[in-house]
Amino acid sequence: MRVASFNMQNLRLRDGRLDGARDGDRPEDATATAARLDPADRSLGAKLIARADADVVALQEVFDRASLDHFHDRFLARAGDGRYPWRVCLPGNDGRGQDVALMSRRPLEDVAGHASLRPADLGLEAPRGVDPDHPIFRRDCLRARAGPLTLFVCHFKAPYPSARRAWAIRRLEAEAVRRLIEACFPDPVAALWLVLGDLNEPADGTGAPAIAPLLPPFSVDLLQRLPAGRRWSWHDAETGGYGRPDALLASPALAGRFPQACPEILRAGLGHEATRHAGPRLEGTGWHRPHASDHAALAVTFPGL
Repeated sequence: MRVASFNMQNLRLRDGRLDGARDGDRPEDATATAARLDPADRSLGAKLIARADADVVALQEVFDRASLDHFHDRFLARAGDGRYPWRVCLPGNDGRGQDVALMSRRPLEDVAGHASLRPADLGLEAPRGVDPDHPIFRRDCLRARAGPLTLFVCHFKAPYPSARRAWAIRRLEAEAVRRLIEACFPDPVAALWLVLGDLNEPADGTGAPAIAPLLPPFSVDLLQRLPAGRRWSWHDAETGGYGRPDALLASPALAGRFPQACPEILRAGLGHEATRHAGPRLEGTGWHRPHASDHAALAVTFPGL
């Protein structure tokens, strides 16, 4: 089984077409420019997913099921043998509609979202400054089983506008995912599960990481199997910075069963402004745009699973 994760940077269907891979309104988002760049972005995103050639793809920043289906039918299906008959995108809590999603070539079972969970539902206390009646997840934690592997797809709170408050929210999200895993399996160490998605841990964070409850020894960080300088998966066009917010956290049993499963980070869809990537890019990629996203895609193979 091959599994991939990709933050698509605002995949939203409006007025019969998809917005491009952009965070907000910039000068290049004017109507005439958007009409040219937006479909080019989505075509590059489809090509990148096709290149990943995964059996299951976890996506972040998908507006809704209609947006996902439009992308699948109008872009991904044209990019190669990229048809995914099982697709899920449940409503989440993000005010801008950035949900998590799954596409799969294998049947998805035990599908469940957790967008409505409050801290008390999992026996957790809300940190100071966080409303205990507010849902835990700023988007969702989407659980699904593909064959013997259970996936927990996440997109945690970004580290702004207040880094301290965002840290507390992200810590709560991480604790909640751990509680969900512990509730799902009598022995989480021996079970086959994978937490994947955009966990938004800053590259330059100081002190304990907010996502520490999910990190080793509870899991095995598969990206640690790559050299330190090759783990980055995101480029910030405004600051020129790089980071690795994207994660593949495997259960000890999954990691132990596949000791040679080393992730790939597919950066061919990043704009040329991400100069740290010296490898080839997808044809048609521009300096800033067109691009597939400001994130690379992650992929890992578990042979015979």
